[in-house]
Amino acid sequence: MSPVARQLVASAELVVGGKRHLALADSVITGTRLSWPSPIGDVLPEIAARRGRPVAVLASGDPFHYGVGDLLMRAVPAEEMLCLPQPSAFSLAASRLGWSLQDVSLVSLHGRALEGIVRYLQPGARILALAWDGETPARLATLLVDRGLGASTMVVCEAMGGLREKMRRTTAAGFDLVDVAALNTIALEVVASPQATVLGLAPGLDDAMFEHDGQLTKREVRAVTLSALAPRQGELLWDIGLGAGSIAIEWLLRHPSLKAIGFETDPKRAGHAARNAAALGAPDLKIVEGRAPESFAGQPAPDVVFVGGGLSNPGLFDAAWSALKPGGRLVANGVSLATEARLIDCFGRHGGELVRLEVSRAGRAGSTSTFVWRPAAPIVQWRARKP
Repeated sequence: MSPVARQLVASAELVVGGKRHLALADSVITGTRLSWPSPIGDVLPEIAARRGRPVAVLASGDPFHYGVGDLLMRAVPAEEMLCLPQPSAFSLAASRLGWSLQDVSLVSLHGRALEGIVRYLQPGARILALAWDGETPARLATLLVDRGLGASTMVVCEAMGGLREKMRRTTAAGFDLVDVAALNTIALEVVASPQATVLGLAPGLDDAMFEHDGQLTKREVRAVTLSALAPRQGELLWDIGLGAGSIAIEWLLRHPSLKAIGFETDPKRAGHAARNAAALGAPDLKIVEGRAPESFAGQPAPDVVFVGGGLSNPGLFDAAWSALKPGGRLVANGVSLATEARLIDCFGRHGGELVRLEVSRAGRAGSTSTFVWRPAAPIVQWRARKP
């Protein structure tokens, strides 16, 4: 710690931190020590109760970059806080490797699903990932190999900035590191084989990427639907009639700040959606099993609603429209004549746009070598904005 930091810690009535940090600063601390409780947010009342008196919080690196700073801001106004940041694990790793941080994807796997890194696994990408524990590098190597990215280079950076700092290089396929320190950061350079599973950056992923039982919004219609949903930063989507989860998953892949709740009555389809979300890098998809609109109860109001099924359920549309925030957007797709009639009625009452989507794919004519166009059932799509 700097001389200023030492003085602030020494003068604090209360010093909060992990057991490791409290031990490292033991010779400086004169006030009461408090280890992080579980859950960690329980510490906020203790800090708030001492408002106006000196409290020190010990943290590694930059507290406002995947650190405790965000938590503290829930109890302490910025003008009442003095933060003395140090180089983060990302900064230390980048400086050792000679990487420019503006060209690197920064990911935290600490307390998060490992699959969250999938969206960043692009050929040639450089990624720095904060590990959850000493097992994270091996688990990540397995994930990379399973996706055809086994030639990717991994550098495991352990105990960065300390006396036990260590950097070990390997490939995902050849990963054999043992006794990895719990405090580690993984530097990854992605190398993709021709058969690698890589997510495209545009909406409309290949249908083959989704596990489903036929209840899937097909690729071309999905791309148009995502365009109609028009995701914006921080918005929450309700996907009603989740099916395989393709719309909600592709919504989440558009930006890390987006959120989605999927409503599905069929437990098997909900299982398909959960596995698809993990495999395609959207593990934060929230799935609510149950019949709509009853399952809407207690859920946060959506900014955007997609209705992919269930419009025949009494009260579903009215409940979804009522839950939608003012200015929010609703998109509904229908295949059957009954659903088409319902959407035409909604269009007449609420305005918006009514679109008919027709897609044909080339296929063989029976057992011959002749190809013909095979039209899929047309989709009627209604798009509207709530006043």
